[in-house]
Amino acid sequence: MLRSVRNSFRLISIALILASEFAVPSRRRKGERLARALERLGPAFIKLGQALSTRSDLVGEQMAEDLGGLRDRLPPFPAAVAVATVEGDLKAPIDSLYRRFDAVPVAAASIAQVHRAVTADGRDVAVKILRPRIEAAFARDMDVFFWLAEMMNHRPRWRRLKPLEVVRTLRESVFFELDLRFEAAAASELADNIKHHEPGLRVPAVDWNRTSRRVLTIEWIDGIPLGDVEAIRRSGFDTDAVLAKAARSLFSQVFIDGFFHADLHPGNLFVDKNGDVAAVDFGIMGRLDRNSRMYMAGILRGFLTGDYRQVAEMHFAAGYVPPNKSVEAFAQACMAVARPITGKPQNEISVARLLGQMFAIAAEFEMETQPQLLLLQKTMMVTEGVGRMLNPTLNIWELARPLIEEWAAEHFGPAGKMKDAARQGYDTARKFPAMLHYMENTLKNFGDAQGIRLHPLSIAALDAHRRTAQTSWLILGWAALIAAAVLGAMWVMK
Repeated sequence: MLRSVRNSFRLISIALILASEFAVPSRRRKGERLARALERLGPAFIKLGQALSTRSDLVGEQMAEDLGGLRDRLPPFPAAVAVATVEGDLKAPIDSLYRRFDAVPVAAASIAQVHRAVTADGRDVAVKILRPRIEAAFARDMDVFFWLAEMMNHRPRWRRLKPLEVVRTLRESVFFELDLRFEAAAASELADNIKHHEPGLRVPAVDWNRTSRRVLTIEWIDGIPLGDVEAIRRSGFDTDAVLAKAARSLFSQVFIDGFFHADLHPGNLFVDKNGDVAAVDFGIMGRLDRNSRMYMAGILRGFLTGDYRQVAEMHFAAGYVPPNKSVEAFAQACMAVARPITGKPQNEISVARLLGQMFAIAAEFEMETQPQLLLLQKTMMVTEGVGRMLNPTLNIWELARPLIEEWAAEHFGPAGKMKDAARQGYDTARKFPAMLHYMENTLKNFGDAQGIRLHPLSIAALDAHRRTAQTSWLILGWAALIAAAVLGAMWVMK
């Protein structure tokens, strides 16, 4: 009861702000006015707007695009508060941590602000500091979101959109952003991943000795903002080469690693002195499991080649569309969505918009919302925008197309299928001894519970069989992997 009363009062204040934005005539679109209202409502609502910008199936394409431009900027908090936070969290005087600490922040957003500094050993760094009392502000408004989602979940029409899951995803995202150690870990993981890729992306190094829950110290990036095309050209860099690096980098993050920077707007991307693309701000990251990566590669390949049957089959194979639906009808729907878009000149094709419409059509076939794919679709939309700024005549996905086709051929061809079979065999081999152990324990427990005693020789035989099976299945698993590697090599050499 108390919760309902408290949240009802909060809803009244929300309604007043929304009314002030929508009550008067305006030339601005509804999405632009909603974005402005969410900015006024505070940090949690800014994050909600960013989350909704990935849900074109829920709010429509135009509103999702408008919310994508939501400004995550707030007035800075005082430098004295920033210094006190650093000293309190790092348990040391500011002068012992940094030789210089700029009082004026270079950026102030809804969750944190960033100051430039120089460490005691002379390294230029960026120091990100959480806003004071930000956790309490988020907790209050997240309770409102859950309260509303619970009410929506009682209606079958809205339940398909998984309102509770969306809010949980938002809470999880905010949870990670409210502990800067998670952002530090994300930057470090991404940096480790790109060591195995072709050069072109730079990730700043984390200073773990000056990082805590409320403070993140990371290498300062000197570079030209990716949105400043003229400055990039004046510096002698080829914008097409920069764009190709950005496309290949996103492809590698998504398909090879399944871990990608999900906030690649122009303010988070720079061109460094070597012409490489440098990324900052790792608070919002996306993950795709192997099943999702195979799905995305399959539908991208199908759209690029016009194979709409493959696009449809990938939805069913991934389990996203119920098996009682018609594959043929779904393939026809895919064609209806894709043809008007793919029939345009290459530089006008938006794969992200195509995916957005695809997800909307899929909803008619009772496809359940896949938040991780919607986050990727949003990332692709922003990346396309960056690409158009650098060169409006190029399609960023055409630059990445050879990589997509190579990856898809490797995973969907004979060698890929052999690898899948070997992987499944190895996984089974790895789990089989545990299954035997579980069965053994179950039999023992059943015997104890029913007053039945297994003979010691029987127990010893089970244990010996488990050890033998463990060795045999591991050998079988490795043999399958080696066979797959040999067959794959033979297939590639043909």
